[in-house]
Amino acid sequence: MPLDPAHFPPVMALTLDGLPLCHADQARALVAAGAGWIQLRVKNTAHDLWLATACEVVAICHEGGALCTINDNVDIALAADADGVHLGQLDEDWIAARARLGPEKLLGGTVNDADAACRAAASHVLDYVGIGPLRFTATKQKLAPVLGLDGISSLLPLLGGLPAWAIGGVQPADLPVLRRAGLAGVAVSSSLYVNNQVAANHAAFLDAWSASS
Repeated sequence: MPLDPAHFPPVMALTLDGLPLCHADQARALVAAGAGWIQLRVKNTAHDLWLATACEVVAICHEGGALCTINDNVDIALAADADGVHLGQLDEDWIAARARLGPEKLLGGTVNDADAACRAAASHVLDYVGIGPLRFTATKQKLAPVLGLDGISSLLPLLGGLPAWAIGGVQPADLPVLRRAGLAGVAVSSSLYVNNQVAANHAAFLDAWSASS
């Protein structure tokens, strides 16, 4: 059966380039912290190394009971047998990607404006969207215009019911208002690795989400 994003963990944990921990060790730390959904985010890396990293991270996630999706690359996601792929607006076309992935794999897309939100709903191929950025973040090159809470909230009605995870500089203190606005969760990267305290940082996001119910 296809996976159901409505029942996914509220915190999507992204790995990052350039940290003291390699992507595999980041995944190990996240799984140990109880992360249920990890997205491998690799940039500007040779295909063979990217694939080897993806295979290792997928294995770590699945051994720990976590979902693993791949950022940007359908070929890598399929070759590594990841649970799915997340595509930005400059990546592969969503409809073409779904045709290659088949119905069982997850497909997420990034939404930054009203046009993208309408296209996401009309495509009928996405399982969820990442919507933002909430605020400025240095981890994203070619950052789209910052939406803020009001901007994100204005796009939610255009998604046709697609569950949305807020992205871009999200902090634990943001979660109560994001949950009340109707977000399904948040996607977090650099904040998880502050002071090399992955378990405590991840717990702070989960606690903030639970407290806002």
